Amino acid sequence: MSARIIKGTEVASQIREEIRAEAEVLKSTRGITPGLVTIIVGNNPASVSYVTAKQKTAKELGFYSIQENCPEDITEAELLSLIDKYNKDPLIHGILVQLPLPRLINETKVLYAIDPDKDVDGFHPVNMGRLMIGEALFYPCTPYGIQQLLVRSHINIDGAEVVVVGRSNIVGKPIAMMLCQKAQYANATVTICHTGTKDLTSHTRRADILIVAAGRPRAITAEMVKEGAVVIDVGVNRIGQTPEGKARLCGDVDFEGVKEKASAITPVPGGVGPMTITMLMLNTLRAAELK
Repeated sequence: MSARIIKGTEVASQIREEIRAEAEVLKSTRGITPGLVTIIVGNNPASVSYVTAKQKTAKELGFYSIQENCPEDITEAELLSLIDKYNKDPLIHGILVQLPLPRLINETKVLYAIDPDKDVDGFHPVNMGRLMIGEALFYPCTPYGIQQLLVRSHINIDGAEVVVVGRSNIVGKPIAMMLCQKAQYANATVTICHTGTKDLTSHTRRADILIVAAGRPRAITAEMVKEGAVVIDVGVNRIGQTPEGKARLCGDVDFEGVKEKASAITPVPGGVGPMTITMLMLNTLRAAELK
């Protein structure tokens, strides 16, 4: 029997309706409209696409939104000054600087310049520290989306054996820390695997919940998955083109093989991906509520 497909597009749509309703209440009761600024440097097509999608979603939800398109030759000092401007702007509750930045600009310095209370991406070291001690204001968006997929799919996390494949600061480390907290929608026993892990299969086959963010197409096969496990595939890999010229995508999990063994699985595309922008909007709403 094939696994239940966890459809991120449907869950994301549900959460966006909740965000829209909450934003309307916030505006009518307190006169606050959630405000988001996205800052992009240069014309990288992927970055432009991501930022355009974020701005489109913000406007659909009734947010106040600004997009700052900066030239490729902007100086680091000018970019830091722009961030400082929005740190001080009371109408802006969330600041997002789209990466990557030109090589002459120090990305770490730029990200650290964002006010932690407006860091709706959740990557400022202050927010990572808050996450570590169980007092997070904002969760990083993709891990937050993973947690919500599990919760809204009625998958029990409490006491579960969770194995995370990948140790990035963007996905692997934060989702591991989120799910091991002594808290609601967490309290799991978490193992982090990575390129230095010996006998990866011995770990993945123990997982009740397997979260894969390895960055390698179809790295996890059916033989590596326990019967009845829940599999969350974070990977997005380009493996060619369709006859229509569109990119052909696959995840880090061999979907066709694993879905015959898992109890539930996310597809690629249409799984974790749609959740990321949605959780960015939820973080922006929360930032506005905190103000």
